[in-house]
Amino acid sequence: MMEITQQDVEKMAQLARLAVTPAEKETFAKQLTQILTHVDTLNQYDTTGINPTAVAMGQVNVFREDLVRPSLPPDKALANAPEREADGFVVPKILEER
Repeated sequence: MMEITQQDVEKMAQLARLAVTPAEKETFAKQLTQILTHVDTLNQYDTTGINPTAVAMGQVNVFREDLVRPSLPPDKALANAPEREADGFVVPKILEER
């Protein structure tokens, strides 16, 4: 089993340009060591002949067929718009002049 030290965490943080506190270094070192221990446990299982998969449950495409259908008439689509123009709705200005 490989143990991650606080110096390892400090080096990774430096490479990632992250600022970490001493308490975070200690926490991350423990957490990363636990992760590596778990991976080491998984490595003991024989996976020979098992193909890698992206989805464990064998999902299939669930998209519906693309069909052309009539859309809402403009008056009905814009019925709840707070402010309208002839062929659409008005978006309130939110930018300030500087």
